[in-house]
Amino acid sequence: MAAWFKRKKKGIQTPTEEKKDVPKGLWYKSPTGKIIDAEQLAKNYYVSPEDDYHVRIGSTEYFDILFDNGDFEELDSKLKSKDPLKFEDTKKYKDRLKEVQQKTQLNDAIRTAVGKSKGKNVVIAAMDFKFIGGSMGSVVGEKIARAIDHAIAHKCPLIIISKSGGARMMEAALSLMQLAKTSIKLTQLAKAKLPYISLCTDPTTGGTTASFAMLGDINISEPGALIGFAGPRVVKDTTGKDLPEGFQSSEFLKEHGFLDFISHRKELKHKINLYIDLILNQPVRA
Repeated sequence: MAAWFKRKKKGIQTPTEEKKDVPKGLWYKSPTGKIIDAEQLAKNYYVSPEDDYHVRIGSTEYFDILFDNGDFEELDSKLKSKDPLKFEDTKKYKDRLKEVQQKTQLNDAIRTAVGKSKGKNVVIAAMDFKFIGGSMGSVVGEKIARAIDHAIAHKCPLIIISKSGGARMMEAALSLMQLAKTSIKLTQLAKAKLPYISLCTDPTTGGTTASFAMLGDINISEPGALIGFAGPRVVKDTTGKDLPEGFQSSEFLKEHGFLDFISHRKELKHKINLYIDLILNQPVRA
């Protein structure tokens, strides 16, 4: 019996330019297996409507959510890290910086900006995890310090959005110095009687948690965020004990008094400005 069809030529013959590839980013699959259209995800504040999972986003998305009409003026945008220690592991630190800057189109792991949120000026510093794991180096500390100086000079509230794997090992002690530096600058902000709202997002770990991320007048988080100093595996290995269920989740930390509130991302703008109004004892904006 003859076959219904027969391949006359071996291999795939379709020219590359004629292939109908599905564009990258068209669909997003959440950790629980829910699939959502990327455009719909963006319209829903990057929260999966199926399971309410808050997708990890960066400074661009947070600025768009919190600033009125997404309008802002970026501060110190050209500040970049150097390589004073001539550090090298699997590659030279200076080469790693060049590669990640080209890949992410970011100069470092934080962006700072000033603009109006619900009609009033705020200074926002937002970290980007895709830049070397949101690691805190000298530029991160310096940009936070300068953002605080700007807030004090212009009498603006400050919002820091943390998303970090901790201090940047390639800068060693220079990274660790940023813990003290940012803490001192936040003391100056407090003396100026200006509010500081700290938003901890997934993940907020290491030196950020040990410094500015937990020093807010009000510390808030998004649902399900991982927040802690050392990772769960390190804590378990150190203590030799099994960890409680949900350990280091934002819900666990709120229950144990480390966070004041957990806010859904679609309510962030309203909630943050509400807290600012309450701290400043001014009329609550609608």
